Amino acid sequence: MEFNKLLIERRSVRKFDASKTVTEDQIREMIDAARFAPSWKNDQPARYYAVCSPEKLAEIAEGGITPNNIHKIPGTVMLVQTFVKGTSGFNNGVADNRCGDLWGAYDLGLSTAYLILKAKDLGLDTLIMGMRNGDFLREALQIPENEELMAVIAVGYKDEEPALRPRKPADEIVKFF
Repeated sequence: MEFNKLLIERRSVRKFDASKTVTEDQIREMIDAARFAPSWKNDQPARYYAVCSPEKLAEIAEGGITPNNIHKIPGTVMLVQTFVKGTSGFNNGVADNRCGDLWGAYDLGLSTAYLILKAKDLGLDTLIMGMRNGDFLREALQIPENEELMAVIAVGYKDEEPALRPRKPADEIVKFF
């Protein structure tokens, strides 16, 4: 897909087509794209836990997804995303900037952008959900304590056409000097 079209057509989808299946190969392609996102000192702190099996998806839906998001996930696979704490923005375990682990979250955000754009390029759609039961997900997916759990990304084939929401004009968000 042409890049500008890809940027404009990507949407947060809240209803997925349960008759279509996302493959492990598609998830691998998305992760491969995400690996090329820049990160502080090339630390690459992003981690993804791909929940694909129907049994594990049911378990995650039951305990890991908040009630306001549960209806949005039939027909998807779930990517639980984390970043390794104490790497981006750190030197020998000491923060070498005042943001500390916020750089890990920043780097994860860059990785996520690559991932969701690749999903769209593959004909898939996504929904990033920040509201989740982190303690449940950490235990169910055996996420180590040195990783900060951020969000869950639902990936699937859309079963709706979300409208383009208004965007602020460039002149409202930039200052030129």
